Amino acid sequence: MTSRYLLTGMLLLACTGTAAEEQVSRAVQTPYGEQKVVYDFYFDDPEKINSALYWIRSLINPLMDEPYGMAPEFLDIKVVIHGTEIVTVARKNYEKYQEAVERMRYYASLGVEFKVCGLAAHDYGYATDDFYEFIDVVPSAITELAHWQLQGYALLTPYVMEKRYSIEEIR
Repeated sequence: MTSRYLLTGMLLLACTGTAAEEQVSRAVQTPYGEQKVVYDFYFDDPEKINSALYWIRSLINPLMDEPYGMAPEFLDIKVVIHGTEIVTVARKNYEKYQEAVERMRYYASLGVEFKVCGLAAHDYGYATDDFYEFIDVVPSAITELAHWQLQGYALLTPYVMEKRYSIEEIR
C-alpha cells in the first residue's frame, strides 16, 4: 500500500514539475469601460503628493493609449486633498512644489477635478483665494469622499511608501 502511494506521489511531482516549466504568463486586454474614480489624498509629508500623482498617471495613461484609446471625457476622476499635502496647492508655495503643481495643472486640463477640504484649509489658515484656479474648495473631505462613493465612484487611497532599495538591489 505504501509503495503505491509513493509511486502516485512521484508521478504527481513529475507531472507538476513539467507542467509548471511549460506555463508562461500572458498579456490580457481587460475590456475597461468608463472610469469613475475618487482619490483620497491624505499624507503625513507634503512631498508624498509627487508619488501619489503617479497613481493618477497609472489610471489615465493605459486607458488613453491603445488598445483602449479613451478620450479624457470618458475618465471621471476627482482628487480630494486634506492632509499635509494641502500646502502644495497654496499659491504662495509654488517655488517649493512647482513640479507637483504643474503635473496637477496638466491633469486638470484633461478633466481631473482637484478638491481641497475646507476644514483643512481653515486649519492651515488658508482662504479659498489662496489656491490655484484648478482647485475647488469643498466643505469637508470626508463628506466629499462619501458623496462620490455613493454616486458609484471607486475610492482609491494611494499608500505612499518610502523606497529603501533600488530595483536592481532587490531583483
